Amino acid sequence: MASDNDKVEAADPGQLGVPVRKMGFAPGQVVIEYGYDEDVAEDLRDAIEAVTEGPLEDEDYDGVVDVVLLWWREGDGDLADELMDALTTMEDGGFIALLTPGARRDDRVAAHDVQEACTTCSLTASGAVALGDWVGQRLVGRK
Repeated sequence: MASDNDKVEAADPGQLGVPVRKMGFAPGQVVIEYGYDEDVAEDLRDAIEAVTEGPLEDEDYDGVVDVVLLWWREGDGDLADELMDALTTMEDGGFIALLTPGARRDDRVAAHDVQEACTTCSLTASGAVALGDWVGQRLVGRK
């Protein structure tokens, strides 16, 4: 869990606050981020930090988390393997926030690829949420 020194000043999440909350982000959650690269949406990262009132943890974080934020593009590898790895770091009741490129990008991930990976990992995907140039889906374990 983030220490008080790691707290992010309460900030306005801006226009992305509503869709970020719709995905399930909430104050106090510990969020680890995988797949960060130069193409990520910094305004979206800022909105998530504002809503959760804490920093995004990087891949070196070794604690249990509430949310795994996964930026995933076509060509990044085996999505099912990555999802299985992500599940090992999550607290019971946590979720994976899968972010894939929007329709206008060449590295867009096909919906059937996401569905196939979810089936393999016994996850259920919620409806897609538009987040600027990215599309977010909340993935949770089946009950």
